[in-house]
Amino acid sequence: MSQFIINIIFVGASFALYFGIAIWARAGSTSEFYVAGGGVHPVVNGMATAADWMSAASFISMAGLIAASGYGASTYLMGWTGGYVLLAMLLAPYLRKFGKFTVPDFIGDRFYSKTAAMIAVVCLIVASTTYVIGQMTGAGVAFSRFLEVENTTGLIIAAIVVFFYAVLGGMKGITYTQVAQYVVLMIAYTIPAVFISLELTGNPIPGLGLFSNHVESGVPILTKLNQVVTDLGFASYTADVPNKLNMVLFTLSLMIGTAGLPHVIIRFFTVPKVADARWTAGWTLVFISLLYFTAPAVGAMARLNLIDTVYPQGVEAEPINYDQRPDWMRTWEDTGLIKYNDLNNDGRIQFYSDGGLGAAEAALATATADGGDVAAATAAVDEARVKNSEVLDGELAARGWAGNELDVNADIMVLANPEIAQLPPWVIGLIAAGGLAAALSTAAGLLLAISSAISHDLIKRNLNPNITDKQELKYARITMGIAIVVATWLGINPPGFAAQVVALAFGIAGASLFPVLMMGIFSKRINNLGAICGMLSGLITILVYIFVFKGWFFISGTANFPDTEEYWLFGISPLSFGAVGALINFVVAFVVSYATAPPPPHIQELVESVRSPRGAGGAIDH
Repeated sequence: MSQFIINIIFVGASFALYFGIAIWARAGSTSEFYVAGGGVHPVVNGMATAADWMSAASFISMAGLIAASGYGASTYLMGWTGGYVLLAMLLAPYLRKFGKFTVPDFIGDRFYSKTAAMIAVVCLIVASTTYVIGQMTGAGVAFSRFLEVENTTGLIIAAIVVFFYAVLGGMKGITYTQVAQYVVLMIAYTIPAVFISLELTGNPIPGLGLFSNHVESGVPILTKLNQVVTDLGFASYTADVPNKLNMVLFTLSLMIGTAGLPHVIIRFFTVPKVADARWTAGWTLVFISLLYFTAPAVGAMARLNLIDTVYPQGVEAEPINYDQRPDWMRTWEDTGLIKYNDLNNDGRIQFYSDGGLGAAEAALATATADGGDVAAATAAVDEARVKNSEVLDGELAARGWAGNELDVNADIMVLANPEIAQLPPWVIGLIAAGGLAAALSTAAGLLLAISSAISHDLIKRNLNPNITDKQELKYARITMGIAIVVATWLGINPPGFAAQVVALAFGIAGASLFPVLMMGIFSKRINNLGAICGMLSGLITILVYIFVFKGWFFISGTANFPDTEEYWLFGISPLSFGAVGALINFVVAFVVSYATAPPPPHIQELVESVRSPRGAGGAIDH
């Protein structure tokens, strides 16, 4: 049986399960659509929240970034895990006590302002849409490989699947679908990792295998990896991060962004009591830790397996001939996510750190073909040639290497890992289903957050309060459909790898929503004007900084400056700027609030009430 047929069986079986759950759990009311009727068990909700959380960025892209960047990419693990602790301790129980459907619900009532609620809707939509781009990007990568279609076709297929079960089931259907998706993605992630860890280290637990000896060489696997990457001119895999400020701010941005993510917060409204919200947080951390404990090992072992594939006799020997490349590389080339450019015309695959020469040559070819700035591209090539000649004191250039010839998209590493390690075909089919489950589960949760913000917070609460539940449900489903189309279009040309796009979304949520939620719960003095000015300042600051480097509204070719450290403000990456935006948000909110009248007494009493853990009812619509 061919690998393609096996992939179809695994993916088709998982989709049949998701569709069946969506039909069984179809939402018949706004309560079921928004908060699954408010009766989800904490263990079930913890598993669903974990699936909601472990998106394409966690499953597909995070280990790929760790594979490419080593220790420096561990900030993703620290930021996302630490952020969930912030959410569980500081926000979730109090928002559940407040008892509304959505984050804008809370902000509108706490700050006694429709304007504040409307701005919160805008912040939510911007952050969630950016996040969805990352999920659709990841889903497109998975579909394109395992269904053997173009990346764009894979994106469109993913959009159709999400549209069906998310629009039909709402939160009720999504919750139980995500439970199934969690089981699928964890099995899919763990089994290949166990196989690969056994193969490379003899240890069946990947997290421990990362600190075990490499079977073939007898040295610790991280020592082996450091040796081969430095012999190819790359930075040491375990090297420290030179820009500590950027690392700290990036970790902090991920943490506060996590705590401000509306699609995760809304899950805490689906349980019956405040205590259940706390238990949900605890169970979610347990379920998340299973993947996060494994991810660093998957990344490191994927990097080593890739290098061993290109240099089967060791990095000191000649790399493989392009014509002798393995089948998995040929298949990924068809998706456009692996590219080969024989710069020195020797028919072999040179894969090394080349000072940017390979990328500069590719940019020059594109500029020449598409009528771009050929002069600038040529100058970049000349500059890169100088850097290439200096790599390892010219040792690699002396071997006749004229630049890195293999471009491997970081998002493919987890999905390609079983093939690189030559694992059985059924394992490859399993990870196909898992990768799709990860991307689609989070995409569905985000789309629900977007649709509820527009249909419930914008239309029902502000524009047309007299619409019926049936009409509101219709608007929610229409909005979700539109959001899927927009996210798919943007996902075709994303502003980075899946995890990088998600990091941008976290920065936006952290700069705009997290401060106002914190101040709304823990400060009686912050008033409506302070909240409005704080949200606007945080949102505008982070968006302008991102668009200047990533392109305005993420449209390719519209960036004002190259996205490199020499152009960043104080060396702060757009991925890290969420912490700065949050600080501006806090400062502006406090300055404006203390310069104007305090909130009315009943609002201050409301804040006191929210801090008490007892007495919460079900999530309500009012």
